[in-house]
Amino acid sequence: MIQHSKISDSELRNKIKNAEICFGGNQKLKIYGTLKCSSGKRMKRENRVFFYSEIEARQNGFRPCGHCMKPEYLKWKNGLI
Repeated sequence: MIQHSKISDSELRNKIKNAEICFGGNQKLKIYGTLKCSSGKRMKRENRVFFYSEIEARQNGFRPCGHCMKPEYLKWKNGLI
C-alpha cells in the first residue's frame, strides 16, 4: 500500500504508466476501486492510497467500490469474497 501523500507526482505517474499501480483507495473509509472511478478522483490526497492488486487491497481490510466495481462489491456484500 502506497500513501498518496508520501509519493511524488512523477513517481506515481511512472508507476501507473508501467501498470505497477492498478487500484486506489480511501484510507479512512477502507474502500478501493479503479483509478478511473469518479468517486475516487474526488477524495482528498491525504486519504488516498494505492495498491498493486485487489488482493493487496483486501489483505489491508479494504472493500470494493460500489460504483466502479459493482460485481465485486455485490459479492463482498453477500459475503462471497
